Amino acid sequence: MNRGAEAVWAVIPAAGQGVRMADPTPKQYHPLAGRAVLQWAVEAMLGVTAVRGVMVALAPDDPHWQRLAAAAHPRVHTCTGGAQRAASVQAGLTALRERGADPGDAVLVHDAARPAVTVTAIERLLSAAAGEADGGLLALPVRDTLKMDAGDGHIASTIARDGLWQAQTPQLFPLGRLQEALDQADASVTDEAAAMELLGARPRLVEGEVGNIKYTYAGDRQWLAEQLRGRGGDTQ
Repeated sequence: MNRGAEAVWAVIPAAGQGVRMADPTPKQYHPLAGRAVLQWAVEAMLGVTAVRGVMVALAPDDPHWQRLAAAAHPRVHTCTGGAQRAASVQAGLTALRERGADPGDAVLVHDAARPAVTVTAIERLLSAAAGEADGGLLALPVRDTLKMDAGDGHIASTIARDGLWQAQTPQLFPLGRLQEALDQADASVTDEAAAMELLGARPRLVEGEVGNIKYTYAGDRQWLAEQLRGRGGDTQ
């Protein structure tokens, strides 16, 4: 990818239901520091001047989206997502193509439930992976000791953490190549980098941020609110 020659777009798959939360409202619409989780994620993408547009893949008949300020932003567009993440991302890529995006353009794919990513981190990813044909992603080296469960709640072994990284988002790839990768991937693929790896790609690891966690459990809420306090949000 040559950042100077190709446009940069963003896709946010937001059709999930967040079943771990045991809440009828999908977690991307939970209020966090005065805004919905998804609103924070969209704002982070819009804060990057290189991003030409943001495509949000929504569940069919989503009743929450129109309540967000992001819904009225001229650089934000929506499409209908799928039952799985990969299907939602693919729908977003197809919608971008329909809006004039080229296969060689760069696309950032970001989790709807990662509200605390910073513009600085996104721009670092763009700078580091701009010349990488295989793209790149934000990630952090694993710091904690890892244990393998034997399947009965007891330790089977300790896993060496040397060389292990914890993937984050956004992840950055050439649009057309990512479409090809997702076409060949199955439902077991949990991120775009894994789909690209199936094509033989070796995406660049770009150091992310500790605060860029995925909002997965109710206990994450207060911690994330603290991260967002200085960005115009409250701590409620």
